[in-house]
Amino acid sequence: MNENPAAEKPAAGSPATLKRLAVAALFALVLLLPRLLRLRRDPRSWFALRVALGVFGAALVVVPLGLWNSWLLSVTGLCLFLAAVLLPPARQDLSLDDKARELRALVVVNGGDYQPGNALPTAVQLFLGAERIWALDRGLRPLLVIPSAEIRAVRVLPAGHAARLRIEWLEQAAEFSYHGFFAAQLADLAAAAIRGLLRSPLPVPQQTPENPPRPRSRAAGA
Repeated sequence: MNENPAAEKPAAGSPATLKRLAVAALFALVLLLPRLLRLRRDPRSWFALRVALGVFGAALVVVPLGLWNSWLLSVTGLCLFLAAVLLPPARQDLSLDDKARELRALVVVNGGDYQPGNALPTAVQLFLGAERIWALDRGLRPLLVIPSAEIRAVRVLPAGHAARLRIEWLEQAAEFSYHGFFAAQLADLAAAAIRGLLRSPLPVPQQTPENPPRPRSRAAGA
């Protein structure tokens, strides 16, 4: 009995082969998605990727029509070309992790609302570092910088259904307002994180009349 291996093997342009190629391409795209998101922060690399995706998509539209008359690859190429055109531009903003590394912040906590001067209150994030505490708005722009070593008081002041975090340093003070159901918890969390960064000296035990200091014993014959 003669078997023809070529008959059992699917042709190069068969639907089964094209389906496997499409599934493999989709799986590769899922694996590369996190890298593509990081690549978007580099304008040059992101632009080069869009150009390459558009050229490859256009090639898939034109080449299969002339060789195998395969509509599936043409549709895939058209989708890639449209994706290259419709992809958003590169992101210019930094993430919280990138900004924390830039500022050498150890912890990032919710800072509630901060009102700089006569401006309107704005939501901020507190970037807590060993040397400075930064209050940044949603655009990661600094609104306030507090030297960590100069902080002398961190207080949480309840105000009805809200809470205020008050930080005092030198002759200055700043307050951050928290609103909502978890206002007190968020203020306490920020205060605890700030206190954890402060270096407090060890307490010195005070002498009391009930426990006078014991004199040192003298050596015999002294």
